[in-house]
Amino acid sequence: MNVRYRVDLDQPERDQLTAMLRSGKHPARKLKPVHLLAADAGQGDETIATTVVVGGSTVYRTKRRFVEMGLEAALSEEPRPGADRKLTGKEEALLVATACSSPPPGRRWTLELLADAFVKLTEHEQLSRETVRRRLAENDLKPWRKDMWCIPKVDAEYVARMEDVLDLYAETPDPKRPVVCFDESPTQLVGDVRQPIPAAPGRLERYDYEYRRNGTANLFVFLDAHRPWRKVKVTERRAAADLAHGMRDLANVHYPEAACIRVVLDNLSTHTPAALYQALPPSEARRILRRLEFHYTPKHASWLNMVEIEIGVLRSQCLDRRIESRDRLVSEAAAWENQRNNSGDRINWMFSTEQARLKLAKAYPKPTAKES
Repeated sequence: MNVRYRVDLDQPERDQLTAMLRSGKHPARKLKPVHLLAADAGQGDETIATTVVVGGSTVYRTKRRFVEMGLEAALSEEPRPGADRKLTGKEEALLVATACSSPPPGRRWTLELLADAFVKLTEHEQLSRETVRRRLAENDLKPWRKDMWCIPKVDAEYVARMEDVLDLYAETPDPKRPVVCFDESPTQLVGDVRQPIPAAPGRLERYDYEYRRNGTANLFVFLDAHRPWRKVKVTERRAAADLAHGMRDLANVHYPEAACIRVVLDNLSTHTPAALYQALPPSEARRILRRLEFHYTPKHASWLNMVEIEIGVLRSQCLDRRIESRDRLVSEAAAWENQRNNSGDRINWMFSTEQARLKLAKAYPKPTAKES
């Protein structure tokens, strides 16, 4: 037993250390209350070290700091000197610039390749992949990963369509002139080749990696921008005739009392008034179109269509599994639709025309005509 540094706690100190242990909110490096309470109870350094799974020198240092500087000093951490950063600020900037550049022909950037390239550019004899990883992580950079996205051309037409849609969303709700967002989404019908094994306590549900593809179906999704209502219609195709029948249901079944239904939709080739004339008698097509007003989102700007968010919810909550037949897809989509409508869920759209003019100010086209 180390008798040089003897720990004798008074009752308030014991109470404080006991409360710290009971709280359970202290990291592993602050298990020093255990050291001090055990030493106060007469246990030796080796016994304490074995119990707490630390080195004997750790227990010794804790007792020494208590005797020499008191309880608070014993509980606090001594400053731990760290190694100097291997790269200077300029060298770190060079590493980042290298990672953002094109890799050598026939290669893609890896941590090892970046380390080798950096050594050739500097006087360092070597650089570990861990150093490269940490420096890149600090700059939130992963050069071996890429995101695919569409870079839109923000011109006058883009701005005009964007502000038209945003103004519709910002209007006061009018039951006679509802705003309905529309889009479609294809989905695969996939069935199991072998019967899945249900989940049980301590065991996940198991299903075979092999599956049976049973064709595809198409989802027409309608969403009211101003009230908690959506409609999912399952069709076999996404042809002009299917669009015409969907728009007819929108006017005749879902909004029979509306004087004008403003429909927000994208620029798909079938999303035109001509689709109604292809599938319906001219008089019927004209009657429906008199009550519909199409508002198109800009090209490559589907994010402006509120129903895209709703389709994402539909996929994550309902379709993120194997659905083997069109009949089951119809019933599952209908159940999801009823639940969403009955619960009053709706999209809380926050982006406005004013915000667009601020955040996209640099992208807005510059007027060419001079004011008279």
